[in-house]
Amino acid sequence: MAPSPPDSPTTSSQEVIENNLQPFFVLHRGICKKSDKNPNRTVKTRRRIDLSPSLPKIGENPELEKPGEGDDQQCDIRRLEAFEAIWSKIESTIKDVLRNLNTTIFNEIHQWVCESFKTISSVGAPLFTEATHDFPVIKDATSKKLFTGLVLTKNMEFVDDLLTFQELGLHLKSQGCHVANLSSLDFSVKNGIGGCLRSLLRQLLMVTLDAPDISILATWYREQGKFSSPIVIIIDDLERCCGTVMSDFIFMLSEWVLKIPVILIMGVATTLDALRNVLPSNTLHHLCPCKFILGTPSERMDAIVEAVLVKHCSGFSVSHKVAVFMRNYFVSQDGTITSFIRALKIACAQHFSMGPLSFVLLPFLHEKDSQVVDGKKYGLSQDMMLEQAFQLPSFTRLSEMKKLQLQWSSVVMCLYEAGKCDKIQLLDLFCEALDPESDKLRVSQRNQDTFKKHYNTRNGGIVCRAIRNVKDLSAVKLYKLLKDWEKHLVDIPEIHDKVKELLSLLNFEDDRSLKQDLNDISKRRPSRSHLNFEKDSKAVNEKAARLAEYMVRNFLQPIECIAFHEIVCFKNVDKLQSALIGDPRRRIQLDLLEFHSIMQCSCCCMSGSTLLPSMHDSSIMYTLAQEHGDLINVHDWYQSFKSLILCSSNKGKRRTKHSPAPKKRKFSTEPAKPSEALIQARFCRAVMELQFTGLLRMPGKRRTDYVQRVAFGL
Repeated sequence: MAPSPPDSPTTSSQEVIENNLQPFFVLHRGICKKSDKNPNRTVKTRRRIDLSPSLPKIGENPELEKPGEGDDQQCDIRRLEAFEAIWSKIESTIKDVLRNLNTTIFNEIHQWVCESFKTISSVGAPLFTEATHDFPVIKDATSKKLFTGLVLTKNMEFVDDLLTFQELGLHLKSQGCHVANLSSLDFSVKNGIGGCLRSLLRQLLMVTLDAPDISILATWYREQGKFSSPIVIIIDDLERCCGTVMSDFIFMLSEWVLKIPVILIMGVATTLDALRNVLPSNTLHHLCPCKFILGTPSERMDAIVEAVLVKHCSGFSVSHKVAVFMRNYFVSQDGTITSFIRALKIACAQHFSMGPLSFVLLPFLHEKDSQVVDGKKYGLSQDMMLEQAFQLPSFTRLSEMKKLQLQWSSVVMCLYEAGKCDKIQLLDLFCEALDPESDKLRVSQRNQDTFKKHYNTRNGGIVCRAIRNVKDLSAVKLYKLLKDWEKHLVDIPEIHDKVKELLSLLNFEDDRSLKQDLNDISKRRPSRSHLNFEKDSKAVNEKAARLAEYMVRNFLQPIECIAFHEIVCFKNVDKLQSALIGDPRRRIQLDLLEFHSIMQCSCCCMSGSTLLPSMHDSSIMYTLAQEHGDLINVHDWYQSFKSLILCSSNKGKRRTKHSPAPKKRKFSTEPAKPSEALIQARFCRAVMELQFTGLLRMPGKRRTDYVQRVAFGL
């Protein structure tokens, strides 16, 4: 850590600064100003030229600014505002989708909590003195059982479950329960059972106690009239908890379960066997478990993709390559929805930071039949707006893009409904529907044989599978599918009418009458009417499949093929990949070699690629390492480093030896020659820094005088 300046702040402020961990830069000691001067050169003036940017002085012309600089600043502000509004819409939509998915299971959990509370209350409520003292109240053998709900999350990362358990706690609170959400960190060895109690009392009693006691909770529960509702303790991840601390916590609650009706809810990521792996057998006897299963990650992902990307809740969209990358990133992260949402947010942020007219997306969503973009409305000049607009390769009416987007979304949802029986994931279908190659085929060749060949031979063939499923559906499933299509195709009147015609061919009013008539037909002996019914049903299947092909050919137009898509569609997959995955080792190498562009110091910037002693030791060492191959001789490396460090003092001595003796001598300000021990210490520290950054491997037993380079190929 660098030494503090003489005028240091107070002790309290200094502690705050030291505890505030922020990114840092390694600074180096610059050469003294007097040493920078050439002694052989006579200085004729002391006028100082300030090249640093500053505010315009009084008397200067303020109109000498770059043209369009104010417009660019206004554009940046508008894009930032648009991003915040768009992402807020996307984030709220995701929360609503996940909440709606969990509504059914949340209601089941609440019903189980109510039944468990009735069972505990049926034993009989103890008196106030009994309920607040330490001795146990035992009625029978089952009076020490804790009702425990095991919620199977099926997620590899518990990060996806944090929001789920928070929503569960809010749902139970809205139903009148007293809820406390405890994390696995509360059940660590460091915190012990005291940490669990302290967190529990802080959430329920709204106080922080240094010496927590369970009797305090019992007193609060009886005195405040809270005994009409149960206390629910939610633990987000059982498998991350310390088994010993969890066991002690369960033993303590079992002794007070009749005084304090506590009900446990634990999140389990794998199977119910995790309960036996974490807790000992004598602790399991105090639990009365009940199993609940949340939706799978793929179901949650399909719901998010449908609401955010397919139905365009905010208008923001992604290209085919970006969608494929996000899907692969989701799969490589073991189905972590949090990672997918993070990738979506980065893509949205980069779209608004790179797109010159991306801020038009926000008002475009709230305006109908928008034909002209008015720049004055957004604080920009009309000339600047037109210049930016005409740079786009597809400038046309915005309302047409909204209409085509809506038709594309409707067709995708119809294909998804058709592929559900074949377990087609919406994310996979979404990626294939965004492929611009399909639109090229649709425009160039419209014959049906070429269309089938294309969708049979393309990668995945998800669209073809969905259409093929329509042909194989039974009459009941076909009727349900057409009903779903009728809902999705309201905005496409011509297709909506054709779906109604297919429904009329089945001659059934609802699902109940359809099932009843089919059962009656199946019980009868094969007759001519039965054969005619099956023949008519297959004919409807064929017509429905041809209708699906027609929708794909004429309405499944990807966003990249729609005019003016640059405003709403993010296409730069390289930027997204660099932001998510990146190449940290390459970034470290570039920073070490081009550190002068980061430091922006006068001496290093003027030198360019020439090494100077004032440079940072790690940069000097890594630059010198470029002269070696896979193995670097430590002795040669050190000698090169030493000669560079000592070159400044040697040059200073040579200059003073040959310079004429002046009449008035001045004291020399040349830095002292570093000692051998100091150079070795700096060398060792630089080598260790390169090792910590993953660029070097230290000497081994076979070659003790060589270090090995790890990173190559800048």
